[in-house]
Amino acid sequence: MPKKPEIMSPAGYWPQLRAAVEAGADAVYFGLDQFSARAKVGFTLEELPEVLQHLHGRGVKGYITFNTLVFDSELERAAQLLATLAEIGPDALIVQDMGIARLAREIAPELEIHGSTQMSITNAEGVRLAQSFGVRRVVLARELSLHEVRALRAEVDCELELFVHGALCVSYSGQCFSSEAWGGRSANRGQCAQACRLPYDLLVDGEQRPLGAARYLLSPGDLYAVQQVPELVEMGIAALKIEGRYKDADYVALTTRAYRTAVDEAWAGGPLSIDRRGELALEQVYSRGLGPFFISGTNHQEVVRARAPRHRGVKVGTVRQILAQSVLVAADSSAAVAPLKAGDGIVFDAADWRDPAVREEGGHVYHVRPGNGDLLELEFANDAIDFARIRAGDWVWRTHDPHLKKTARPYTRAATPLEKQPVGVTVIARAGEALVTRWQVLKEPDTVVEICSDIALPVAQKRALDAEYLREQFGRLGNTPYELADLDLKVEGAPFAPASLLGKMRQQAVADLSVLQGQPRSVPAAEPLQTLALLRGESPVGGGSANADPQLHILVRTPEQLEAALDLNPASITLDYLDLYGLRPAVEKVKSHDLQVRVASPRITKQGEERIAKFLLKLECPILVRSTGLLQALTASPHPALVGDFSLNAANVISAKALLEMGLERLAPTHDLNALQVAELARRVGPSWLEVVAYQHLPVFHTEHCVFCRFLSEGTSYRDCGKPCETHRIALRDGQGRAHPVLADVGCRNTVFGAEAQEASAHLEEWRAMGIGHWRVEFAHETASEVTAVVGFFAQALTGTITASELGQRLKECAPQGSTEGSLFVPDALWSR
Repeated sequence: MPKKPEIMSPAGYWPQLRAAVEAGADAVYFGLDQFSARAKVGFTLEELPEVLQHLHGRGVKGYITFNTLVFDSELERAAQLLATLAEIGPDALIVQDMGIARLAREIAPELEIHGSTQMSITNAEGVRLAQSFGVRRVVLARELSLHEVRALRAEVDCELELFVHGALCVSYSGQCFSSEAWGGRSANRGQCAQACRLPYDLLVDGEQRPLGAARYLLSPGDLYAVQQVPELVEMGIAALKIEGRYKDADYVALTTRAYRTAVDEAWAGGPLSIDRRGELALEQVYSRGLGPFFISGTNHQEVVRARAPRHRGVKVGTVRQILAQSVLVAADSSAAVAPLKAGDGIVFDAADWRDPAVREEGGHVYHVRPGNGDLLELEFANDAIDFARIRAGDWVWRTHDPHLKKTARPYTRAATPLEKQPVGVTVIARAGEALVTRWQVLKEPDTVVEICSDIALPVAQKRALDAEYLREQFGRLGNTPYELADLDLKVEGAPFAPASLLGKMRQQAVADLSVLQGQPRSVPAAEPLQTLALLRGESPVGGGSANADPQLHILVRTPEQLEAALDLNPASITLDYLDLYGLRPAVEKVKSHDLQVRVASPRITKQGEERIAKFLLKLECPILVRSTGLLQALTASPHPALVGDFSLNAANVISAKALLEMGLERLAPTHDLNALQVAELARRVGPSWLEVVAYQHLPVFHTEHCVFCRFLSEGTSYRDCGKPCETHRIALRDGQGRAHPVLADVGCRNTVFGAEAQEASAHLEEWRAMGIGHWRVEFAHETASEVTAVVGFFAQALTGTITASELGQRLKECAPQGSTEGSLFVPDALWSR
């Protein structure tokens, strides 16, 4: 029998946390002001004991998000924080960095660790790898369908957590480098710049494709999965998670209450009570358009509607006519369910013709008057609206409904506890003896207090003590966080107990339960810095000579690029092809030139895609491994040489060593590291264990959503899309005129590559001096001649024929859209350290 899943709600700060508790959350997740993937919100370490005391006193768990990659320079601070957290006693830490998971396990083995969705876990092997690092619960990627989750659930003995509501990232969490590439702000460090919410032009085979209103090509709608709750309950998902640490208390209250109700109803085996009005309330409080999206299966026409990137609320109508001081609107069906009224905030959406950078017209409705048929006449306060900026055909969205604030107010402004903890009371009553009561919080069976009367009970002269009387007296828990659920009375003789005595015992029980629940839940912790030193190791796991001959590795993605690479005598050629099953001829071609060949795996391998690992093994050549799940699968049996790629997110010596110890020959550092940090990692791990990517188009987005299918077909998935990715080249042009190429992989997942080539010429000499000997250059949409030029320039620079500065200048001239230092840039402040 599965356990009832937790409702897990977000809290940016106190108002949201209190709203979540009152609305019925079983657990609340929140960040501190350090090591959190939502850097702008959270609590201080000094506030944490009060936060946990408040949560635990209400029977709610508190999970801390420790979900960023951690750099080597931060490991000591992270280790000390882990020891401090063990003393304070949160219910769990949500962790992204595998190195931090390992460090936490060594410092405080009893501190529960959950694997963040930023671990990009999509299959059973990924879960097992996380478990090997001490993870007890895994937050699965949001791109999994219920069918895939069910298959995964059947294979693992691990708690699984699933997002059920809120914003979707277009990129797999943990696999987005857009903020890093274009602003030096790492999404894996809590500094997402939301480049996915910007408008882009679609270039198809070099020509702009008209899109009308669909300019926001990478901006998904928001997840809504209330209707899927019964199936999630049935399959045994441990926690249903609501996104939104940047959202307000009204959002937290209303979404928490909706899922609380749905889980309780599903658990009881009844139908869901949520109706269209309830769904519109969730859409109104915050959404970019709600839907189940990936959780219900792949439909690329639905995930990204592309009309707008921000909260719109509910579409209530379409403009029919503009009058002198009012607007006639044809009402939608949603307006019939939740009618427009005075005080509503609306916006007129003309995304099909207006420059998206121009502010939209909107304001608060002053009066609503019925018109002919389904028309409504909307009036506004004087000068509130510029009617000249509204056109017939504009969509009308209700962005604000004051009624919702009233609906949320009981949870956001509760003066006394709304959500109560059921308690059971066992009573032993004997005439001539003290009254013995045992109070137990039913959701926490170990939370028990015993309260005894300080006098012996006399024999009743009139009414003896009975269950009805006890229930009446012990049930008076109105302003407390408890409610009486069960009462078990064992009585001998005819004892009497006055109401004053029972009231005093009830008050004492409440006080004792509150103290017991609010106590710190400390766990033992080892000395953090000593533990860190042991994990780092006294010496690197590998060596490397500063005088080692440089090895140049080439990664190609097209047959034309391969033909050019074959003539350049590299240390290896890595094939990263769309058609997995077209790899074998290419592998044989490279081998026929007496060159080492490697094949690149997909960045994501889902449950049910085990055939990919089997096929790669059959090629009998080294594999560039890009996902933790595939790494787990490949290392479970005899395998060829494996090289770990950037997407494994090795950001520090602990995570790098852990991955290398699994059998990797070398490892590419995560793109979150700048050049100085790459050098530091080489020093700590050993330079021969690293393979640095010195030229590439940074893979800024890696997404389950297929842009090819969405905009070049009417299909919903690879089954009916016609495979336009095989016949067309597309790119997304941003507001600065840069065209970012998009490529599909074997799983039909898309990667958007940065337009400019990121190259490491400014750091070549430093990396060489550090002893780094393995250098990789990667190509996205380069021509054969550009491949030849780039590789030739690097070969000359690595052998000293040209200087590093000359290399940089030549790369800038030959790269398709110029070059940049990109994520390798080192701020002056770091150079001075």
